Amino acid sequence: MPQQEYIQPDWPAPKNVRAFTSCRGGGFSLPPYDSFNLAQHVGDDQNLVKKNRQLLPNYQNFIWLNQTHSNICIDLDVSGNVADTVLQADACFSIRKNQVCAVMTADCLPVLFCDKQGTCVAAVHAGWRGLADGVIENTVSEMPVNSKSLIAWMGPAISQQYFEVGKEIKETFIDFPQAFRHNNQSTDEKYFADLYAIAKQKMLALGITQIFGGEYCTYQQADLFFSHRRITHQASNGETSIATTGRIVSAIYLT
Repeated sequence: MPQQEYIQPDWPAPKNVRAFTSCRGGGFSLPPYDSFNLAQHVGDDQNLVKKNRQLLPNYQNFIWLNQTHSNICIDLDVSGNVADTVLQADACFSIRKNQVCAVMTADCLPVLFCDKQGTCVAAVHAGWRGLADGVIENTVSEMPVNSKSLIAWMGPAISQQYFEVGKEIKETFIDFPQAFRHNNQSTDEKYFADLYAIAKQKMLALGITQIFGGEYCTYQQADLFFSHRRITHQASNGETSIATTGRIVSAIYLT
């Protein structure tokens, strides 16, 4: 049986809250998805992905979202009851015991929420598009708890050092100039964007003061995480013939 690695948030969540992010090792998938890939939409062998998913804690109660970089947040306790429905969303929440809220990432920022009373949890997929369109704000507004009672954990994402963007993305976040650093090595107008900083500022503006995480880099820590940007760079440099990779999952549920 493969041995998976998980990252558990270092945060003061109530004892009945379980949360983790998977790492890329310890699964069944073959290169370039090696080895604990949890996504079915990236070209991996579906049977191997299914076997990987069955290794997850509480795997029977996962509901997998079809993520499209939207700002949509759904209530799994309502939407998750409809059989064979494809759930188009990039965030979800639940107040039901053992119902897993989960999002998949490979550079985008996963954010997990719980309230201090341990009555509600949520998971958010926050790439730059989702952040710009308000996926965090929508999720917090949909959750049936006061935003000031929320605790947040920012899971592994691409760090500012490796997330180069153009001026159009910088202009999208005109209220967050501190999250962008000019790339002096580029002949074009390029910047390095800090997803962690943008997300944190947005959460602070919502009255969430207990915010944790943000110390990982999916691009740099290749042994731990998949990175869409890293594999794309490797393909463009001729280091690999295919620019595709797996996905990790960040999950949270109540017990």
